[in-house]
Amino acid sequence: MEAAGTGTRTAARRQERRLQAPATLEKQRDRRPRGRLARRRIEEDQEEAVFREVVSFTPDPLPVRYYEKDTTRPISFYLSSLEELLAWTPDAEDGFNVALGPPECRQPPLSSRRPRTLMCHDMMGGYLDDKFIQGSATQTPYSFYHWQYIDIFVYFSHHTVTIPPVGWTNAAHRHGVCVLGTFITEWKDGERLCEAFLAGDERSYRAVADQLVLIAQFFRFDGWLINIENSLSLAAVGNVPHFLRYLTSQLHQQVPGGLVLWYDSVVSSGQLRWQDELNEQNRVFFDACDGFFTNYNWREEHLERMLGQAGERLADVYVGVDVFARGNVVGGRFDTNKSLELIRKHGFSAALFAPGWVYECLEKGDFFQNQDKFWSLLERYLPTHSICSLPFVTSFCLGMGTRRVCYGQEEAVGPWYHPSAQEIQPLFGEHRLEGDGRGWVKTHCCLEDAWNGGSSLLIRGLIPPEVGTVAVRLFSLQVPVPPKIFLSLVYKLEGPSAVGVALELSTADAGSCHVGGISALSAETSSRRSPRPLRVPPTKLAKWVGRCGQQLSGGWVQRCYEVNLRGCLLQDLFINFSRPPGSQKEENFICRLGELQVVDAHSLLTPLPQVQAVTVSHVRWQPAASEREGGPAGLQLSCTLHWAYLLPRVRCFRIHCCQGSEGGSPGSGPSELGRPRLLGLAFVNRYRIVDLAVAAAEPGQDGRVEFLVEPVPKEGFLVPRAEWGRAAMLYSMPRT
Repeated sequence: MEAAGTGTRTAARRQERRLQAPATLEKQRDRRPRGRLARRRIEEDQEEAVFREVVSFTPDPLPVRYYEKDTTRPISFYLSSLEELLAWTPDAEDGFNVALGPPECRQPPLSSRRPRTLMCHDMMGGYLDDKFIQGSATQTPYSFYHWQYIDIFVYFSHHTVTIPPVGWTNAAHRHGVCVLGTFITEWKDGERLCEAFLAGDERSYRAVADQLVLIAQFFRFDGWLINIENSLSLAAVGNVPHFLRYLTSQLHQQVPGGLVLWYDSVVSSGQLRWQDELNEQNRVFFDACDGFFTNYNWREEHLERMLGQAGERLADVYVGVDVFARGNVVGGRFDTNKSLELIRKHGFSAALFAPGWVYECLEKGDFFQNQDKFWSLLERYLPTHSICSLPFVTSFCLGMGTRRVCYGQEEAVGPWYHPSAQEIQPLFGEHRLEGDGRGWVKTHCCLEDAWNGGSSLLIRGLIPPEVGTVAVRLFSLQVPVPPKIFLSLVYKLEGPSAVGVALELSTADAGSCHVGGISALSAETSSRRSPRPLRVPPTKLAKWVGRCGQQLSGGWVQRCYEVNLRGCLLQDLFINFSRPPGSQKEENFICRLGELQVVDAHSLLTPLPQVQAVTVSHVRWQPAASEREGGPAGLQLSCTLHWAYLLPRVRCFRIHCCQGSEGGSPGSGPSELGRPRLLGLAFVNRYRIVDLAVAAAEPGQDGRVEFLVEPVPKEGFLVPRAEWGRAAMLYSMPRT
């Protein structure tokens, strides 16, 4: 990023050579992705890097595969041909689309023999608002949040190589769910493509498999659904099992827990003939990979026949269910439970195709109610899985909202949608007391208020006169507990209710589990515990718990707990509601949960890494819209930030900016910068700033923009500003 004129660029280079940066910073810069870096000045008396830029409106387009053409917003992408697949190599621009990490540890593991649930997401061709890696301002997006019911998420489209948008991968992995892309061939073009890589020798199909493995490994998703929906020659179909076996073995080596699934389409003769079952005509493909996804027009007799074909691999047969109920199918739509009942009766896994039906075909205004209804009807057939690692932190954010909130403080107003920002979601539904069923608790998501993010968890319930408490299980965990854990609950009661709100936990194998510092709920031996609140948190936890037990802004209350355990397995998290002292009447309540945290106390004592080596590249200037229309002078700035930080330690990064100006006299320094303004969230060590409005620099002065990179630790507390990364840009108008 240099000035507009050739002569000016040459002078700028001569001047930059006189600015000596420390060798360590130069090495950091050498590792940056390709692209023009703003001219850099390292000053001895400040920690931030300063970049100097002369404004130029000369176009410098970015690759359209990775960026939206008009705005330069980073986008997720697909590959449309065999040539594109074989030509793909990891590029610096691909970095935006890399997931934050692998799936969280879960129990039971995906490799267990328990029947699984696969969700195949197919919506209007794919790559809709979910393609915008840094989010969008969509008002009524599709959002999936019943993650504890599913084990595998497939992103499906009709492009040859469907790479899952990173927002889906991040959200799924946070819940311990693995993510598959799709490799699909169709029609006559598909026949030609398959002939090109399957009809020859092993080098051709191995080259394709190697690329598919490399893509999954680089972008950090977990494997592939292989969908060959066209006829194959005898030579080509003969090589399919070899292709599948090689792809599966290579993926297992490079991607821990990786999966390759085959869709029921082609048979061993090469004909395109959907079987709606696993049988002798397609068994050869099942034997060569991790699983088989059946077509949808099955009947119970198909399931009965498959028992013998699958043998001990019942869980590796995913019986397809078209939620749209197209064709001659069992169930579908709000009768999908009929399909699941038969599938589970025979011990198979289920593959739910396009459950986004509730969004596509029903009223958008009723989406949350319809989605909750759909999954509640399936609940009895969907075994849940448990998260088995700490820290466990969630603000219940759906990755969308009508405003942005940070710890009770409103930061921005307006619709937003960012799937990567979705936090761990609880078990949703209605829970009734045993007996006459008068007591009940119901949980559902709510966009009307939030503590951190864009939404919260709303809990409604009734305590009947004959009982003292009702409780709801929110999360299933399988976590070996360290000697000391800290818990935090942020909540508020809506309306006049005075019910008591408490956090409860259950531990497995209570006989060998030693508990100290908490009280049991009853005199009988029980593994369900109610921890005592911390009135004054330990000093070293001040940043984490700051205002425990106090009334916070917006009516929120934060309760903090300390639990000492030895030899225990943390199993479940409950919220308990108790009637007010002296009350004998029926108690209705509405409670909003804003955040829940379970943290290993030791992890709060480890030092925080600092964001380092912030750089600025790929700068684009445009006149502000008002100037183009004859209004006041202004500019729009787009640029890419990069920085260094250990990603396993972070939930996300919050990107801010401050603006000001620099005086023209030597040594005058920067003027007072404005208050930091949130620009967005990042889930990798980079962020694309798009069309940031800045004032045009006055003659003889530099404009100044400071960028701040705030890490958000997995433990979920605010990091002191001294630990943030910083970079400043000084910009001036070209001399006329």
